Amino acid sequence: MASAARKFQLNPVAPENLLEPVPFYKELRENDPVHWSDAVQAWFLTRHDDVMNGLRDPRLSADRTKVLEQQFRIMGLSAESIREVIETFKQQMASKDGSAHLRLRRQASPGFSPQELETWRPAIRRILGMLLDKVRHQRHMDVVPEVFYLLPPLVIAEILGVPAEDRERFQKWAEPVGHLTSPGANMNVVELARQANDGQRELNRYLAALVEERRRSLGDDVISHMLRIQERGGMTTEEVVANASLILAAGHLTTADQLGNGLHELLTHRDQLELLREDPTLLKPAIEEMMRFAPAVPFIHRIAVESFELRGETLRKGDEVFLVQAAANHDPAAFPGADRFDITRDPQHQKHMSFGFGSHHCMGAGLARRELEIAIEELLLRMPELRLDETRLPRIKCHGLVFRGFESLHVRW
Repeated sequence: MASAARKFQLNPVAPENLLEPVPFYKELRENDPVHWSDAVQAWFLTRHDDVMNGLRDPRLSADRTKVLEQQFRIMGLSAESIREVIETFKQQMASKDGSAHLRLRRQASPGFSPQELETWRPAIRRILGMLLDKVRHQRHMDVVPEVFYLLPPLVIAEILGVPAEDRERFQKWAEPVGHLTSPGANMNVVELARQANDGQRELNRYLAALVEERRRSLGDDVISHMLRIQERGGMTTEEVVANASLILAAGHLTTADQLGNGLHELLTHRDQLELLREDPTLLKPAIEEMMRFAPAVPFIHRIAVESFELRGETLRKGDEVFLVQAAANHDPAAFPGADRFDITRDPQHQKHMSFGFGSHHCMGAGLARRELEIAIEELLLRMPELRLDETRLPRIKCHGLVFRGFESLHVRW
């Protein structure tokens, strides 16, 4: 009986572990750091060093296309029903290794340099101000749908050069694609797949037309940066479209979730909130601590392309491997007092894994940081009495391994 109870406790997708993951992370990290899960049919690595090394290990491939297709088949989806999604995914840098990944990343990254991103700060502040102006008079709101789920796609649309009048449908097409990778328990997966495939098709058509327009008149947006390099033998049009789609998808749900996670931690740790109010220079370390403590992407998965040994376990070729970034972020070997939310940690020595590590380190990390900094700063300035709404409990989104955030987070001021 004890063995059965322990096995249930170590199930990564058990509701109690999805809802309260930190004790689960601790159990694995201390007693079974290279853990095989029968429930998921995959390995889980939870120690900081193992996650960091795994993210740069060439034996662990980022090309998860076949696994994704298999997962979709298990969900009951036909290859045709998700063809547009899969074909787009295959051309994205996130699913490439080695020189193929480096080629695409080098051509997309100029638009995400620190110098370029600094030029977008006024746009981020303007978009956020517009959203906050709509709700400020209410004295309360559900900050997730009213602000946090609107800000990132609007910002990304701006940096991609999407005209303002097209941004609502642009967001509508992209959202089901993101949800398909981690569908909610109550979602109709077949209907979601149809919406995602249709949305991806429409998004690709729209982006292809935008690419042609940019070719005729290059600007300062990210797509224009990609095309300038394309003229020197870079991406194909299809690759530009696929990776512009990736930029939208990767920076939409994850940043929205991270905004909610970060604000929730700040508002539930009132001593840290007061520290930040008293000393605004703590904003940058506070943002890093929010991302470390409650990352929007707790897990990232890889595929073993050869068999190898790790801590006495044999990971075989073809095995799926989950690198538990959230567990690494709570490893006391890397973070003294790891389970303490502390905005005074030195950001120069932060080694959190929330944006990954190595060659696949999130290209949009700088943009996400700027959105988080500006959002928290503006919320505290405009709403000095900001607090959680005690009459409406937060509703967390924890139905899968890919994304973790809030479906609802009510606040007052």
